[in-house]
Amino acid sequence: MDDSEEGDRRGNNIVRVALQTVGCKLNQAESEQLGRRFLNAGYQVVPPDADPDIYLLNTCTVTHIADRKCRHLLRLAHRLHPKSLIVVTGCYAQRARDELSQIEGVALVVGNEDKVDLVELMGDRIGTAQGESSPLHTRSPIKIQDGCNYPCSYCIVPKVRGRGQDVPPDQVLAEVRDRVIEGHKEVVLTGTQLGGYGDGGLEGLVRRILLETEVSRLRLSSLQPGDLSPSFIQLWEDERLCRHLHLPLQSGSEAVLRRMRRLYSTADYERAVATARQAIADLALTTDIMVGFPGESDEEFEESYRFCERMGFANMHIFPYSARPGTLAAQMPQVEARTKGRRVELMLKLARRSAQAFRKGFLGRTLTVLWEERKDGIWSGLSDNYIRVFAMSEDLLNNRLLPARMVTEHEAGLWGQLEPQGLSGGER
Repeated sequence: MDDSEEGDRRGNNIVRVALQTVGCKLNQAESEQLGRRFLNAGYQVVPPDADPDIYLLNTCTVTHIADRKCRHLLRLAHRLHPKSLIVVTGCYAQRARDELSQIEGVALVVGNEDKVDLVELMGDRIGTAQGESSPLHTRSPIKIQDGCNYPCSYCIVPKVRGRGQDVPPDQVLAEVRDRVIEGHKEVVLTGTQLGGYGDGGLEGLVRRILLETEVSRLRLSSLQPGDLSPSFIQLWEDERLCRHLHLPLQSGSEAVLRRMRRLYSTADYERAVATARQAIADLALTTDIMVGFPGESDEEFEESYRFCERMGFANMHIFPYSARPGTLAAQMPQVEARTKGRRVELMLKLARRSAQAFRKGFLGRTLTVLWEERKDGIWSGLSDNYIRVFAMSEDLLNNRLLPARMVTEHEAGLWGQLEPQGLSGGER
């Protein structure tokens, strides 16, 4: 953009804000909420590479890798957009405000407690803008809960997000209805500890959403084995509830789970999975696996590996343990870095084989796909059971729920062939 274009833009008082997110679906939901607030205040929401007036990074601090990624993005933003006002918020900002303030170009650091006031803070610094609307995500995350009352020995989240707090059910339902009116086909309920939702319980909230809204698809971001009561699982009889459960395991070793202070055993986990799979056909089970937790022996790693192998996960997020300041696990005997790295590679190979095996089971079958975007002439989207599907089409598929027959493997999912009757007959 040349100087004359920048002058025209600023002369029209259009302030462009870019929001970038690192971390969990809860962070993504909060970023989307911020995006809506900026739009409603008259700002223009743009991609991070669109020369924004304000660059806002919503950070994560769950591992040292997340910290490093956040620092890299902030330095990159300052290098690419030296005139942008760089603002940092989120969990890393809550934990280490002074550390982030020292990064060149960072103008403002706002913790989680003040995140909701960011639009007003920006208005004080830049002034009221007359912006333009910008599209948000096809799948819309909605925050229903924050904080955690049951800190695991390794987790920094309770320190940066506090104790559990619920969004009132009526407010959640109103947000779901708003998303439906805006045209979103899928809503994702997010939170730090979804199963801890207390105002009528998560089951009651999901039941109300299915009964009282016209949402096409409802997905839950993360649950614990103890959340899956028989009556809750019965709700999946409604096909709008996505056949996908993300149940963070963290470790398949009984001894490691106890040191982590997780609230379940491997037997609890396996029972919950068996019950869910029996009730929900073609269920995708995804998980998080931490490798190299303090004190993890070769035998404990092998136990965890074999348990994961037996579970047949549709996807596994593998990450090495990272000591977080102020947590109990940071004081425990640490696993040597080389050993940790070797174990991560073994788990990653298992994760790839497991995901491929799950996807191959759907070849020749038809899945309904929520198509999201087209790159280089290839559309991609997600099935309700979390399979990434790719297809060639000249039609405009964005934000449409259309059936496709799975024809062959793709390195990141499956290739689909769109069903002609789906294109001609409209959406599900």
